[in-house]
This record gives sequence, structure tokens and C-alpha cells, in this order.
Amino acid sequence: MGAGKKLLSDVKPYLAMVLLQVGFAGMYIVAVASLKRGMSHFVLVVYRNIVAAVLMAPFALLFERGVRPKMTPLIFVKIMGLALFEPVLDQNMYYLGAKLTSAGFASALVNILPAVTFLMALVMRMETVRLRSLRSHAKIFGTLCTVAGAVVMILFHGPVVLFPWSSRHHHAAADAAVAQSTASWLNGTILVIGACVSWSAFFILQSNTLQSYPAEMSLSTLISVLGTVMSGAVALVAERRDMSVWVIGFDTRLFTAVYSGVVCSGVAYYVQGIVTRARGPVFVTAFQPLGMIITVVMGSTILKEDTTLGSVIGAAIIVVGLYSLIWGKSKDHLDDTNKKPAELPLTDAKHALGGHVAVVADVEAPAAKCAH
Repeated sequence: MGAGKKLLSDVKPYLAMVLLQVGFAGMYIVAVASLKRGMSHFVLVVYRNIVAAVLMAPFALLFERGVRPKMTPLIFVKIMGLALFEPVLDQNMYYLGAKLTSAGFASALVNILPAVTFLMALVMRMETVRLRSLRSHAKIFGTLCTVAGAVVMILFHGPVVLFPWSSRHHHAAADAAVAQSTASWLNGTILVIGACVSWSAFFILQSNTLQSYPAEMSLSTLISVLGTVMSGAVALVAERRDMSVWVIGFDTRLFTAVYSGVVCSGVAYYVQGIVTRARGPVFVTAFQPLGMIITVVMGSTILKEDTTLGSVIGAAIIVVGLYSLIWGKSKDHLDDTNKKPAELPLTDAKHALGGHVAVVADVEAPAAKCAH
């Protein structure tokens, strides 16, 4: 019985992140479909966060009355930072970048997220690098591979790859489109990379904020509310010449706003917060390849998008790097488990984790001295 309970506890973070990637893949597809039909990405971000706030607020009020800590000016500033990094910067840059490129390309390039998060966590002393440790070599190798794969995707397109499930009639048109929109493609790529940097900063700050405000539902609600206010202000300025963009009917635009708000903001903030406290921000971002694979399959069938050889090669290099990084992280977690049982926490302040790391050159001590 005890072994089964421990197995379930170990599996929970993996299952949660896999299901979340399936949800994100669906969002990538419906969002790009709506954006390419004329929906404003500024307006989509506002509606997405309104839906998330409405969804999460009742649960936060009902279930976290006893564990929600007192709001302080410092915590409020951190939550404002979270709202700026994710709803305002990340979502706007990602949506526009995906619109200028494609859902498949954008979701593949987002795989640099774990490497960016790892580098940020290292700078913020939330990650461990021991120069004579095999696990640290794996982390460094994985980070370099991820960057190399991203460079390949950006600099090399190559021919279109034919998938068995995709039709052939749109390949020629797609090749012509890629050739005539090089500037837009480059701009889109830069925006997606910027979105990854902002998203990584969100994960790092979220991990830190949960130490002093360990109430995931309430935090998700506050991020969505402040994100609505801040992104709404941006949208009003950006779309001031055409207020008709705010009008959406019972079509894909409404579905996109509701789906992305429920799954990719409300539920995602909560689940990511729980898993971040249990395994750290790098673990949370390490499941991006699954979302990429699902998105490429759905994009080639539903949106009739094509995938170039450069994207395939670059994505393959990124995946190799990602799982090298995951292997190094899994060894860290095994050592943490030997020191203290790691459970997937609920909304309990007593489970908040504090991270600290050091970069050292000495030989790593056996299993007992790994800092997470």
C-alpha cells in the first residue's frame, strides 16, 4: 500500500505536465487559426485572462481561505511582475510570432524554454552546477544542444518534409509563402524567442513567489486579474483606431478565448505552480517536446501547415538536449528524495521549497549533498 502511494506521488508531476502539454498543443492550433482569420492578439490576451480569472476566483475563495497568507507590498510587486512577464509580454509576443511563422515552427522553437530557464535559474542560484559532476555535464550539454538546435531552425529552412497524414496539394504554395515572407518569418522568430525569455522569467519569479505566498489558486487568480488590467491597457492603446476588434461572436474566436483562458491560463498557472514547488521550474519546462510533436501533427492536418527540413533537424537536436537536461535534473531529484520524501503538494504552506545552489569545482559528495 505504501509503495503504491509513493508510486502515485512520483507519477503525478509527470502526468500533470503531459496533460498540460496536450492542452497547450490544442491552444497553439486554435489560436493560430483565429489570428490568421483576423483576430487581434492583443484582444485575445485580454479575453483569455478574463476567462481565467472568472474560472479560478471561486475555487481560490472557497478552498484557500485557511492557507492564503497576508498580502504584503513585496508580494504584490512580485505578482505584478508575474502578470507582466506572462499575460502581457509572453502571450502577446508568442501569438504574434506564431502568426508570422506557423504553429508548428513556434511550438518547436519554444523548446528552448528549458535551456533559457536553466540559465536563468543558474544565475539566480536556484540550480546546481558542479564542474566535475556527470549530471552537471549533462545539463550543460543539454543547454548547448538546445541553443544549437534553435540556431539551426532559424538559419536553415530546407525543403518541405512530407508527412503521411498531410495532403500534398498545398506544399508548393507553402514553399512560395516561406520564400516571400522571410522578413516576417525572422520577425516572428525573434518574437517567439522573446516570449521564451519572458516565460522563463515568469517560472523563476513564480517559484520565488510561492515561497512567501504558497496559495496556487489565489496566485493564479491574481495573475489573471492583473494580467487582464495590464494587457487591457496595452490593447486599448494598440487597437485604439479600430474598436470593432473587441467584438467576437459564437465562432472560433470565442472558442479560442475560452479554451486558452480555462486550460492554458487558469488551469496551467495552478498546475505549474504545484509542480514547480515539487520539482522546480526546469522540470516544468522540460516537457515542451511533447507539445511540439502534437502541434506539428495537428498543424499539418488541421491548418495545412508544412514543416521544413531545417525545423525537423533543429527540433531533433533540441529534443536531444532537452532530455540530457532532464536526465541531469532527475539525478538532482533522486538525491533530494533520499534526503526527504518529495510529494506533489497541495495548497499547504508547509510544503514550500527554498532553492539555493553553488557552482563549485570539487568532486561531488555521494547523494547526500546535492542542492536543488
